[in-house]
Amino acid sequence: MKTYFLEQLIASSNAASTTNDPVELAPCVLTIGNFDGVHLGHQAMLAQVRDIAHTQNLDAAVMIFEPQPREFFEPAKAPARLTNLAEKQALLAQHGVKTLVVAGFDEDFRSLSAQAFADILAKRLNVKALVLGDDFRFGHDRTGDSQFLRDYGLDVTNLHTITDSNIDNDHLNDVNNEAARISSTRIRDLLLAGDIHAANILLDRDYAITGSVVRGDQIGRTMDFPTANIDLQRIKPALHGIFAVDVVSLDENGEVIPDGLIKLATDNNIGVAGLRPHSLFGTANIGKRPSVDKGDDWRLEVHFPKLKADLYGLNLEVRFLHFLHGERRYDGLDALKAGIHQDVTDLLEWRDNQV
Repeated sequence: MKTYFLEQLIASSNAASTTNDPVELAPCVLTIGNFDGVHLGHQAMLAQVRDIAHTQNLDAAVMIFEPQPREFFEPAKAPARLTNLAEKQALLAQHGVKTLVVAGFDEDFRSLSAQAFADILAKRLNVKALVLGDDFRFGHDRTGDSQFLRDYGLDVTNLHTITDSNIDNDHLNDVNNEAARISSTRIRDLLLAGDIHAANILLDRDYAITGSVVRGDQIGRTMDFPTANIDLQRIKPALHGIFAVDVVSLDENGEVIPDGLIKLATDNNIGVAGLRPHSLFGTANIGKRPSVDKGDDWRLEVHFPKLKADLYGLNLEVRFLHFLHGERRYDGLDALKAGIHQDVTDLLEWRDNQV
């Protein structure tokens, strides 16, 4: 999959210089949206895009927004992200998308008229057909819709709201409400409630967060519970609390490095095996900087029992397995240490029961 930033595509087409030739995109069928989570509803839309692309010999393309519109208008009130940009890229590629266009949602973009946006689709992105939700609106003050694009001359297929009843998935009986819309909001609510199993069914995969290990406050080291501080790359996460996780190390292409964490272990402190190949088991705290410091800095901190290794700079995928409890406040470091010790004990016991 090739990723393009819309601003660069527009700039390259307007450039007078002949040293940077404009990028020419292949004729495509395009769908547009946030695609946060790339869940079963999104996957149904992507399947329609692939079908049309195959029938008409077009590339399958997606346009997403960074930041997402609500993050631009009201960042403090915007919903938590299920997936950051890198995670979306990987998931969309897995579902057969050939071209990803990232539109920077800013004042200039939101001010585009419906006509100007349609011109960009047809003349710059080489869009021949579109697959859109039945409530899709675009352009300044949301003046454009699917009919506007049809009148413009584009082929538009509208996909109606996807509910549980539209999806052929035996596991949906576990979360079943036939009339319930499969949406990012519904999945966020499930994750926030700690119902990872139900969220995974609607995602059609195990929920995970990827990010690089960055330096934190190193408070955990002073309490004999060192943690890897994972860069979230989002305003706030979709789930909070204490979790059992398993973690793998990823290479620059996003592929799992075989035993990537164990290979870094020192003094034979190789950690506890995770539940999937090449992973290590961990206990994770995700939320605002916990307990003693009352700041609003969101963190994902993973402690690896029985592991001694330098993990700084690694790109890790943290898969959430089991919710233990929500965030707790502690009166001091001694109480915090005792609480962490109990959490680790409880989650290791849970891990032992999974074998």
